[in-house]
Formats: sequence, structure tokens, C-alpha cells
Amino acid sequence: MSKSRRRSRVYKLGIRLAIYTSVISAVFSYLLTRFYFETLVDQSVTISISILIGVFLTTYLVSFALQFRRIQVLEQVSKNISKKRFEEIEDLRTLYDDELDYIIKHLIKSSRTVEREIQRLNRIENYRKEFIGDISHELKTPIFAIQGFIETLLNGALEDEEVNRSFLQKAMRNVNRLTYLTKDLMEISKLETGELKSEIENIYLHDIVHETAESLNYKAEKESIQLIIHPFDRNIQVRADKNQLKQVLINLIENGIKYNVQGGKVEILVERSEKQQGKLNLSISDTGMGIDEADLPRVTERFFRVDKSRSRERGGTGLGLAIVKHIIEAHGEQLKIKSEPNKGSVFSISLTRVNIPESQES
Repeated sequence: MSKSRRRSRVYKLGIRLAIYTSVISAVFSYLLTRFYFETLVDQSVTISISILIGVFLTTYLVSFALQFRRIQVLEQVSKNISKKRFEEIEDLRTLYDDELDYIIKHLIKSSRTVEREIQRLNRIENYRKEFIGDISHELKTPIFAIQGFIETLLNGALEDEEVNRSFLQKAMRNVNRLTYLTKDLMEISKLETGELKSEIENIYLHDIVHETAESLNYKAEKESIQLIIHPFDRNIQVRADKNQLKQVLINLIENGIKYNVQGGKVEILVERSEKQQGKLNLSISDTGMGIDEADLPRVTERFFRVDKSRSRERGGTGLGLAIVKHIIEAHGEQLKIKSEPNKGSVFSISLTRVNIPESQES
């Protein structure tokens, strides 16, 4: 028989309480019968012993009925907490409504809080391990490439001006890739851990969209992509973090340029939401390679790439859409993606419009 089972059969607190109560009752009854009622010593002793036994049994049974089951629950919950093993324990509903019930209720609540905290810490630890694994994998390619180019140059190619310039250019591209990857890693790490807070304010959407598009015009022209902004009211204001919204637009527009076809288009459209009052839909569409329906649920995952070879060739880190997703969710908004292979993709984000008088809105 295990130690825990032997313990459950003996209610030590009840025995101790019964001993104390019965001894005090026996002494009191002896003194009372011997000196107050002036009974004989033998009779007083007999009465006292009878009272001792009766009080002992009564106290033990009453204490057992009132407390033993609830003490077992307390013991079980405390053991679960110490062993990080949590079982479903129903809240005890008794007629007593006493201090013991209060302690049980709060210990069970504390147990569930500890369980949630342990689960949260486990998720963070799993995220950390996965994140480190992803980083290690992503850093290997550019680091090994740079190492290979430098070793080749040191082994004699440095003397050939045509070769060394080509190799240095390739090494520089990989250095740039490492720079972008490091920046995006820092960004998404802060977003996923909640370290980066959004500073929500009223901003003019027209200014943000046009500033971002102008900064990316050179990339679009370089790839022979037409960047089109459909006209919308320049007085429209939305509630958002200015820098984070700009980051979202940069990532989405760059994606549209990067994965487009020669002579393709990237269009930016702002319109009122038909389903949600006070909301705007900002959509960025392209005429590029598109995304297969099976891949759509995963495109916002860290380091997921539909076309890995093309992503690396064009300097993609695999973090752009993951960053977009986290920023949009931190704003309490939604990101929707529609795409067809070889036809293009549409990325739509919802934005909360600043309340303005209906007369100005119309």
C-alpha cells in the first residue's frame, strides 16, 4: 500500500482535535462530579472515561464529516501545483460556506492561474526554440555564400579584376540580405513578444499612401512595374500608428513589385467598407504570379515562401507578410488575402476612420 493511501485512511487532524476535546471534557466532568456533586471517586472516574470515549468518537466523526473530504481536495490541488500536473477539479459546492470553502475556492482558482501561466511560458519557450531554429536556417545561406566568395578571392581570384568585382558584388548582395533579415527579425521579435507598442493617433491616409508610393517608385520603374494610386479624398483621417502603417504599405507594395511580371501593375485603392460602418478598406493588388489556394493560410507565417528560389534571388526575407499580420492585428484590424495563380493577388486591410460630421463625409 502506498504512503498516500495510508495517509488517506488516517485523519490525523481529526484524531488530534478529538483527543484535545475529549481530555478536556473528561477532566471537566471528573471535577464537576467529584467536587460539585460529591460522587465517589470510582463513579467520577467511570463517568469521566465514558465522557472521554463519547466525546472522542463524536468529535472525530463530526470533524471527519465536515473537514476530511475538503482537506483531501486541498492536498490534491497543492500537490498538482508542486508537480505541475493539473487535473480538472470541480468547485465544491457545500452548505457550510465557511473559511475552508473559501480557501478551497481560491486555491483552485490559483491552480488554474498557475496552469495558464505555465502554458504561456511553454508557448514562449516553444516559440523561442522555433524562432532560433528559423534564424539559424535563414542565416546560413547568406553567411556561407559570403564565406565562399571571400575564400575564392583569397585563393587567387583576387588578382583577376573581372572575377573579383563580380564576386564582391555577389558578396555585397548577401550582406544586404543579412542586413534586411536582421532588421526584419528585430521587428517581428518585438511585435510577437508585445515589446513594440502601437502609438495610435489620427493621421491623414492620403499623405501616408503617397509618401510610401513615392519612396518605392524607383523600385517599380527598375522592374518595369506601373504603380497606380486610385484617387481618394485627401482629407480622410484614420486611427493608426503612422510608422507602423507605413511599414505595412511598404511591405505590401514591395511584395507586389517583387513578385510581379514584366510590365505589370500594382494598384492601391481606398474605399469605404460596405459591411462595417466607420471602416475603410485599403487594398493593394498586383498582376503577378499569384498564390495557390492551398498556400494562402500560410503566407503570413514566419519564413514561409511560396517560391523559395525566387524569394531568395530577389532578397526576400520571408518575414514581410508576418510583420504585416502582427501590425494589423495589434491595431485591432483585419488582413484579407485573395489570389489566383498567374493572375495576381489582392491584399486588403481594414482601417478605422476618424469620426467626422455626415455633411463632410458625403
